[in-house]
Amino acid sequence: MQNFISNLFTLNTLTNIIDVLFVWFLIYKLLMLIRGTKAIQLLKGLLIIIIIKLISWFLNLHTVAYLTDQVFNWAVIVIIIIFAPEIRRGLEKLGRIPIFLPVKNEQKDIADNLIQALDKSIQYMSKRRIGALITIQMDTGLEEYVETGIKLNADVTGELLINIFIPNTPLHDGAVIINKNKVEVAAAYLPLSESNAIPKKLGTRHRAAVGISEVTDALTVVVSEETGSVMITHKNHMLQDLSREDYLNYLRAQLEPREEKTKSVFSSLLTGHKGENTK
Repeated sequence: MQNFISNLFTLNTLTNIIDVLFVWFLIYKLLMLIRGTKAIQLLKGLLIIIIIKLISWFLNLHTVAYLTDQVFNWAVIVIIIIFAPEIRRGLEKLGRIPIFLPVKNEQKDIADNLIQALDKSIQYMSKRRIGALITIQMDTGLEEYVETGIKLNADVTGELLINIFIPNTPLHDGAVIINKNKVEVAAAYLPLSESNAIPKKLGTRHRAAVGISEVTDALTVVVSEETGSVMITHKNHMLQDLSREDYLNYLRAQLEPREEKTKSVFSSLLTGHKGENTK
């Protein structure tokens, strides 16, 4: 028993454990990055081919096994060709990563600027009952939905968000997607939720906000055109009829650096306001 324990904690064993954990971490981060993008469909296709390959081995289907082998032999080249734009963007993002990460105060300033812009636009549109749908990308990629919108790549300001959602303008219908403090696109289409937990009084914007929260970890703000009320959806939850203090507290809790968070505002909002799990 003692020999087993001593062998378990050898340097070689610990190195192997770290090696396996690091690989799993990379796989997890990769899955989070491609979730909500076209790449996830390719991954599903590859899994189907792997299943077919295993079945062909088990049943000795030599022709099928040969064909699946050819698919895997050419898969790397095909993936590079199909996803060349995404690979280029990923490498560009990697090249822009600074050697030293921004200090906490810089991260907080960026988050505060975004929150101030959101607050200014929400207040203006809520008082005038201007409908709005604003989605903020978190960890999960939203490229699949970005492609449906009109490219802007503009700095986030309250004035810009207000102008986008002014009725009867070319960009007002659809969602704004914000990524890294930039308005990436406007007039984007989000998936509509089919959940029966959504009150019937809520319209298409609200269903789109819930829909994107069901398939990604994006944070979405909705301003109702009928009532001017503010709703936030995040991780398959709805937070309805939020006051200014409520949504500001929630935005700060989710967007400011994690080290700044000392309290779960999400929990307090769920208990203090109308919150519904749409699962």
